[in-house]
Amino acid sequence: MTNSIKFIDLFAGIGGFRIAFEKAGYHCVYSCEINEACQKVYHQNFGDLPEKDITTLDIQNIPNHDVLTAGFPCQPFSISGKRNGFKDTRGTLFFHLCKIIEIKRPQVIVLENVKHLLHLDQGKVLDTILYSLEDLGYCVTYNLLNSKDFQLPQNRERVIIIGTLNKKFNFDLIKPQIPTPSLEEFLDKEGPFEYLKPEDYTLIEYPKPQASGLIFVGYRNKNIWKTGIRPNTEHLSRVHRQPNRIYSVKGVHPTLPSQETSGRFFIYIPEENAVRKLTLKECYRIMGFPDTFKKYSSSGECYKQIGNSVCIPMIHELAVQIKQQNLLEESKRTEPCSRSVPQGKGGATQG
Repeated sequence: MTNSIKFIDLFAGIGGFRIAFEKAGYHCVYSCEINEACQKVYHQNFGDLPEKDITTLDIQNIPNHDVLTAGFPCQPFSISGKRNGFKDTRGTLFFHLCKIIEIKRPQVIVLENVKHLLHLDQGKVLDTILYSLEDLGYCVTYNLLNSKDFQLPQNRERVIIIGTLNKKFNFDLIKPQIPTPSLEEFLDKEGPFEYLKPEDYTLIEYPKPQASGLIFVGYRNKNIWKTGIRPNTEHLSRVHRQPNRIYSVKGVHPTLPSQETSGRFFIYIPEENAVRKLTLKECYRIMGFPDTFKKYSSSGECYKQIGNSVCIPMIHELAVQIKQQNLLEESKRTEPCSRSVPQGKGGATQG
């Protein structure tokens, strides 16, 4: 069966979906990614140069495939509130994604997006996406999965949407892989580390582990924009209104964002009683990328790329489950296909 199941990699980024699906025995036959820096990294690692702009593709030239994957961007939709589904996505990148699905008819669709998708326009954006896929004849289910449930020390929640032509994907069959590893298990033992001076941060007394696995231990001291700042709020960012927080390596790391192009992720190492910056290599590692992965020449671009990527072990488990649940059979649907709405929040629960 190896290499017999074909998939295409849309909004491919630097290839997180590809690594995960190829590890599960799938064969990539096509890719598309508009960002030139990501294209270069993709080509370096896989030997393929992705097509550029999904809006200008000749869909007939896309090879036939069994599975379509896409970490699609979430653009605003013109939502009428009349459940027009596919029609409501016109003018967006998601519309072009739907056109490919309509013409090529893959057996399975796997989409990934940020948690915020659940709440955009009071949930109407998500509804439009689901209605669109249902209009195209797919049985659709979705869930919120967390990378820390897949042997990675990162609290990173992402919405996964799966559409099938056969039977409904069952998220309940995905069980959290416990125990969750600590960040310290993924760190380099030696290297050119960037430490903070003791006067540059403040540790709190009696830090407690949070339910998420994070252990907040302190914050970086900010020495800018002090004019007009209220007492005891100097450590708050004037831009994001959030503390420049420091977390212990005994727990997990917060979500790596794509906006932090300087990689200012600082971690506390109890054995050293010291705070240092998470290295770029460590950032890739806690996303599940192999150490042999070839990176872009600019570190700022690398931080952006990894923050935009997917956690590979989580996507790999989805690829495995697609096979195990026999979702690629060509048989006609034999069961009613009501939409699954997750009841829980986070984790690999509630399908």
